[in-house]
Amino acid sequence: MMNFKQKELVEYLFNAVKEKFPEVRFLRVTESPEDPADLWINITAPKDEEREEEMITYASDKTTDILMNYGYYISIMPRRKPFEIKMNDDFAHLHSPA
Repeated sequence: MMNFKQKELVEYLFNAVKEKFPEVRFLRVTESPEDPADLWINITAPKDEEREEEMITYASDKTTDILMNYGYYISIMPRRKPFEIKMNDDFAHLHSPA
């Protein structure tokens, strides 16, 4: 279960990535299989692999800042083949249709 600060940081990270890479769409937030305290923001991957690499680098810097400043590990997880999923109700406002 996410606390208020984690939800706030998920929104911050997704919105920062979305602003720089407007083609991505929010899919859902999941716990990492390695550590349930770590969160993954699942998003659609940019179609261009070079652009995806740029996005990963950009998001990594933001992820590091969040970890250092708040102690939460929150990652962006681009998905090439988005699957049918149930959205997280807490983040329904981030979801944008295709």
